[in-house]
Amino acid sequence: MEQSTKLRQERKHTPKAKNTGLYSRAFRQAFVKLHPRNMLKNPVMFLVWIGTIITALVTIAPNLFGPATGENPRVFNGLITLILFFTVVFANFAEAIAEGRGKAQADALRATKSDVKAHKLLPDGSIQEVNSTALRRGDQIKVIAGDIIPADGEVIVGVASVDESAITGESAPVLKEPGSDIASSVTGGTRITSDELVIRVMADPGKGFIDRMISLVEGASRSKTPNEIALTVLLAVLTQVFLVVIATLPTVSVYVESPVSIAVLIALLVALIPTTIGGLLSAIGIAGMDRVAQFNVIATSGRSVEICGDINTLVLDKTGTITLGNRMAEEFITVNGHSLHQVAQIALASSVFDQTPEGKSIVKLAEKLGARIDFDSKQAEGIEFSAKTRMSGIDLPNGVQIRKGAVDAIKGFVRSRNGKLTPELDAAYERVSKLGGTPLAVCQNDDIYGVIYLKDIIKPGIKERFDQMRRMGIKTIMLTGDNRLTASVIAQEAGVDDFIAEATPEDKIEVIRTEQAQGKLVAMTGDGTNDAPALAQANVGVAMNSGTQAAKEAANMVDLDSDPTKLIDIVTIGKQLLITRGALTTFSIANDVAKYFAIIPAIFADIGIGSLNIMGLASPESAVLSALIYNALIIPALIPLALTGIKFRPLTADQLLQRNIFIYGLGGVIAPFIAVKMIDILITAVGLA
Repeated sequence: MEQSTKLRQERKHTPKAKNTGLYSRAFRQAFVKLHPRNMLKNPVMFLVWIGTIITALVTIAPNLFGPATGENPRVFNGLITLILFFTVVFANFAEAIAEGRGKAQADALRATKSDVKAHKLLPDGSIQEVNSTALRRGDQIKVIAGDIIPADGEVIVGVASVDESAITGESAPVLKEPGSDIASSVTGGTRITSDELVIRVMADPGKGFIDRMISLVEGASRSKTPNEIALTVLLAVLTQVFLVVIATLPTVSVYVESPVSIAVLIALLVALIPTTIGGLLSAIGIAGMDRVAQFNVIATSGRSVEICGDINTLVLDKTGTITLGNRMAEEFITVNGHSLHQVAQIALASSVFDQTPEGKSIVKLAEKLGARIDFDSKQAEGIEFSAKTRMSGIDLPNGVQIRKGAVDAIKGFVRSRNGKLTPELDAAYERVSKLGGTPLAVCQNDDIYGVIYLKDIIKPGIKERFDQMRRMGIKTIMLTGDNRLTASVIAQEAGVDDFIAEATPEDKIEVIRTEQAQGKLVAMTGDGTNDAPALAQANVGVAMNSGTQAAKEAANMVDLDSDPTKLIDIVTIGKQLLITRGALTTFSIANDVAKYFAIIPAIFADIGIGSLNIMGLASPESAVLSALIYNALIIPALIPLALTGIKFRPLTADQLLQRNIFIYGLGGVIAPFIAVKMIDILITAVGLA
């Protein structure tokens, strides 16, 4: 427990307490990344790296590739080489910082892993002590209070509290028990704090949840996303275009009798190609996954984070997402002339074997009204709830059948036994539904006794969040097992665009497929085994950490806090990732305008086009150096923006485009003019050119 708390605190404070160490490691890593194999992954920066090598050669031999420029070509070429070198280093530094933040989280997670002894149950019932690395999927193990759970699995016997703070950051132990979609899954590396459990292992060594978390946050399995690949191709094409243009300049310079040195041509090429976004592109992608991790969500790939930014439809369960979660029994409503005590007695009997929060609240309310169990529960048979029957209850030894469930399901149960239905039931049903509650009917054999009012409470602020989604063009669909009247009340109060009432697991998949058939990208949350097919079908599936192993494996994101509303936050992060990438790309390309007006007049100053020197730069050498220095320094200057992302605003695509063009397009044109001029003044003052 103490170790988990310490790790949680360390992970929480790592970004502030260890920034100095992170930056120093990232700077060292930036030089390691200069290896050609690494540089080839980024075509833009690889070209800058090649240019650095060439200018280094002409620093040693100024006339190696043609005539030199300036009075001191070695000094001038050497300065260009140094600036280009640090341009590459700064780009690597941005990527190394983003990776370093993920590795810091991976180190904290790795500290929770250790080879522990496991008590493996053999077929003959005996217990064999083995190392956790010897466990395989399907093995059964026994853990007792104080033990570290050696592998991912599902509880099959026992009820116990488990400390999951090492991975979730929450210190409160979580109750684990078999047969529950939200409380049967356990994670290797967590600690059992009370009682004992028998667990079925669900993951082979090295394939557990924490192993996958370490691999993902560390970036070992990161691959470029489709949008990132597309942007990389665009940058490569732009680079090739500028390369062709620069290649024609020597011919032009000979024709106009104004020779240009190879170092100046390389300087012009580097200044014009989109080095800013080229140097920050990888860091933006890694930082996007890091921001998701800071929300205690583990994404299986950068692709899933990126897709969140393009989501058109959110499919959300009502309970726990739109409402506060556990519905509580608020009131018993009598029908057919039965007394309140009789309804409470039947409701209590129907919920004896119901271990859900709703079932427990029914028992509590019934006992508060004086109801008591008047039969031997050991001789009775519990009937579990199923999505097909939409009922649960109990069969007593004397043949009496007691059921509770959806009103229409109970009606069908009573009709099948030739029971009579009265208008009172429909009146109670409508009363509860209009209040936004969930009505459950209770019956004994062919006689309906009354209706249970389960109260739902809309989460504060959820309507405003759905309004934000709507402004971004995202459709929200609520799924609920409630009747249509109740669902419509909740949907209207919450502000969702559409709802599916009396939804079954099959309905979830059908809704997703229908939306996808219209060309839309769909995201949804789930935690149960019956959610797994829908999670796999959705473009973005977010599984709850408290859910089953099947749900976690089907999803492409896992929420460690098991908070279904995180889906809205994840969509926001995805949007922020795309906005940041687009804004910095706009800024990078807009920068070229100012650098063009700085270097082109400098190159052809000898042929009388000095009138183009609208910035009034001191000399051709100063113009080239000023533009290159700005080009290098703007990369580290934008690292904080690339890592934290541009502040998200719920705007439409057209509004975002207009905002980006105005702020980052216009700003990208103006900022270099000011910065290059200031650098020129400084260079002239110190006598570098």
